[in-house]
Amino acid sequence: MEELRIEANGNLGPIDSSRIPRYAGAATYARLPRLDQVAKADVTVVGVPFDSGVSYRPGARFGANHVREASRLLRPYNPAWDVSPFENIQVADAGDMAVNPFNINEAIETIQQNALDLTANGSKLVTLGGDHTIALPLLRAAAERAGEPIAMLHFDAHLDTWDTYFGAEYTHGTPFRRAVEEGILDTEAISHVGTRGPLYGKKDLDDDHRFGFGIVTSADVYYQGVLETVAKIRDRIGNRPLYISVDIDVLDPAHAPGTGTPEAGGISSRELLEIIRGFRGMNLVGADIVEVAPAYDHAEITGVAGSHVAYELVTLMADNAVEDDRLGAPNGYAQQALGARIEELAKASGDQR
Repeated sequence: MEELRIEANGNLGPIDSSRIPRYAGAATYARLPRLDQVAKADVTVVGVPFDSGVSYRPGARFGANHVREASRLLRPYNPAWDVSPFENIQVADAGDMAVNPFNINEAIETIQQNALDLTANGSKLVTLGGDHTIALPLLRAAAERAGEPIAMLHFDAHLDTWDTYFGAEYTHGTPFRRAVEEGILDTEAISHVGTRGPLYGKKDLDDDHRFGFGIVTSADVYYQGVLETVAKIRDRIGNRPLYISVDIDVLDPAHAPGTGTPEAGGISSRELLEIIRGFRGMNLVGADIVEVAPAYDHAEITGVAGSHVAYELVTLMADNAVEDDRLGAPNGYAQQALGARIEELAKASGDQR
């Protein structure tokens, strides 16, 4: 079948859905070209089908392709930003990393090396998991590329700073403790967003505080709202190189039932998307969306949420690629909500672009 693609500014975009039905053809992310179809990608979307680090329900190894299938409905213009991300930059889908499901240590090494290979030419990664174990090697690669410890925002129902499970150091509940211990995170600029639910004990919070994490709970988002949440985050992160890790269980199970460790009382998909939109101008160097487990999903609710989260993250990267121009429109959804507050926060954080 001939691929009739949208092309603009020298970038090869998604298949034209006005000429080829959305449900036809291969399901790359947002129907974008494969990496081998472009000379160079500014942003590379890659899947990591790995879930050997889970402590409860398995199945996230199938998450990347589930998100890709749900992304067929995405369109090339994002009115919330007044940006056509696939025109601004070249985005391509690299397919999936092949990692060992029976050896977590080997899998982590493979993911780290693949991430370094995919970013060797300056491309940024948006990774579709997979369980949250994969965040550690991705952070290692992002910090190596940045040449310094990086800031991190961790959207999750859980802290993921526990020490071990059954004596294992590398699991989906331990990546950020390991990342702090390895010195790859800037501990003055790391925060959880959306945490909630029971813990093993108060020591969990004490340890987390000792590592340097700030916490914005799902209740904080509810009571203080998106604007205050964004303001707190921007103040903490500033313009440091930033990695965003999104566990889809940050969303309430009503918005993301297809995940391995659901917790009641989460934020809505609308709140999550608006928070990300509030990061306009921040220095995003990499991101992941993990823990989508399609076996527990229905009507693609979780897959759709994951595909839109990835779309907003790609849009942020595309928006930043345009020098001295935020391309903001007064009628954009997030711009309308945040208004001049974004500019004030950007100036306060030292971002003059």
